[in-house]
Amino acid sequence: MRFAHRHLLGIEHLAQSDITAILDLAEKYVDMNRQSSKHSDVLAGLTQINMFFENSTRTQASFELAGKRLGADVMNMAMQASSIKKGETLIDTAMTLNAMHPDLLVVRHPHSGAVDLLAQKVNCAVLNAGDGRHEHPTQALLDALTIRRAKGRLHRLNIAICGDVAHSRVARSNLILLGKMENRIRLIGPPTLVPAQFAEFGAEIYDDMTEGLRDVDVVMMLRLQKERMDGGFIPSEREYYHRYGLDAAKLALAKPDAIVMHPGPMNRGVEIDGTLADDINRSVIQEQVEMGVAVRMATMELLARNLGQAA
Repeated sequence: MRFAHRHLLGIEHLAQSDITAILDLAEKYVDMNRQSSKHSDVLAGLTQINMFFENSTRTQASFELAGKRLGADVMNMAMQASSIKKGETLIDTAMTLNAMHPDLLVVRHPHSGAVDLLAQKVNCAVLNAGDGRHEHPTQALLDALTIRRAKGRLHRLNIAICGDVAHSRVARSNLILLGKMENRIRLIGPPTLVPAQFAEFGAEIYDDMTEGLRDVDVVMMLRLQKERMDGGFIPSEREYYHRYGLDAAKLALAKPDAIVMHPGPMNRGVEIDGTLADDINRSVIQEQVEMGVAVRMATMELLARNLGQAA
């Protein structure tokens, strides 16, 4: 199982074989995480630093748990209360961290490209936990694993990504990954949230759920990212739910065995009906959370192997 990358900054530079290698290794960690003993020494003696310049609950917890289950020394840095507030630049922070000799650096940042800049200034492996509107690679990988396990394959599926595509790094990473794996992708939402330029990714664009959801295998809902909106992108949450929120009537247009996904956190009654989100026969939202730990364990192991080769 070869993974010829020093960092995981995005999906864009991964080949099909890289994606498959990550998912195959993650499958083994899914099995391990379901056992009473969930500990490995794959990262024993290595130091993992989690730097989150944006608040995060599930992604940070998932990376922390992944590192600890692999035996790494894990440190979380609260960047909101750090020297950044005192005027330190991102490059200064990178140089300071580099002097501590970490092995794995997990970074979430509100600005696109910031994680790539950090990666250029440190000697360790860097994992992008989300940068601005750019990418969120491990989210796309965990979504891919969830789809593959539910559908038995990750190619030639009809997949609908619905909602706030414009502000979503999750949507961008999924567009790239699912496109690489030869799926047919539909983007559904109001024109304010699904700009026409997303057709460049090879996706079909719909502003009507009735048309867009017809006969799809996967329905992936996105969170309305109000913190990134600086204008009137939607008339009201009530109107948005009426037209673009997923409920049983809209889901009935998809294939009978279509699965429902959401990267979380969910706005129930805005993007998705709460009862549907909890429907164990259709929703795989909790499985996505479970797959997240396994995928992050797999990516860190593969990057750590390359650290050993470099040494």
